[in-house]
Amino acid sequence: MKTNNHFYAVIVAGGSGKRMGNVIPKQFMLLNGIPVLMHTLNAFYTNEYQPQIILVLPESEDFFWQQLIAKHHFKVPHQIIYGGTERFHSVKSALSIITDSNSIIAIHDGVRPLVSQKTISNCFQSALAKGNAIAAIPAKDSIRKVKNNQSEALNRSEIYLVQTPQTFIFEQLRNAYKQEYSINFTDDASVVEKAGFPIHIENGDEFNFKITFKEDLIIAEALLKSNI
Repeated sequence: MKTNNHFYAVIVAGGSGKRMGNVIPKQFMLLNGIPVLMHTLNAFYTNEYQPQIILVLPESEDFFWQQLIAKHHFKVPHQIIYGGTERFHSVKSALSIITDSNSIIAIHDGVRPLVSQKTISNCFQSALAKGNAIAAIPAKDSIRKVKNNQSEALNRSEIYLVQTPQTFIFEQLRNAYKQEYSINFTDDASVVEKAGFPIHIENGDEFNFKITFKEDLIIAEALLKSNI
């Protein structure tokens, strides 16, 4: 793999443990003996593209993260940036320290620790070729839309469930994040799309789910132990 581009992984870790009923934020909960977030960082650190890792944390959680690093002897190099009120502001803060116009930037949820090397690499590769690449998987279940207490069946073959990484060339992100924040910005792809860039889907991974509930942590632990 020869390229003049520089690769970055922006890991966004600003979630709480509320939906798990836990005081500890979910990115810091133990998964197979180490915090969820360490699994995530390690996935990008070991990737063939060797991206420089930027971790976005709430400033209030930096000290706790440093304690976890010491406790678990975590050696993956990364730069910490403090996040903002919304995900949009957190990503924008991370982008502010990237100045290389040849950069390819993957943005990933800190609580998706089981992302595969194939998914990471394919997103980097597709972003190089197409400008961006968004990991997503086709919907398997029937889908219905509910509005005003009325439900309507949607065409399942046209529906994709969006994941991360969401990977972009520098120019697209730089232009997109000049926009003012909108509540319609649900992810990075929606920000880039609003700026006028078409979004390209890349095959995601069934196991690349977000750790949100206690059940997710149990499933992730079982998958890690089974080496899937």
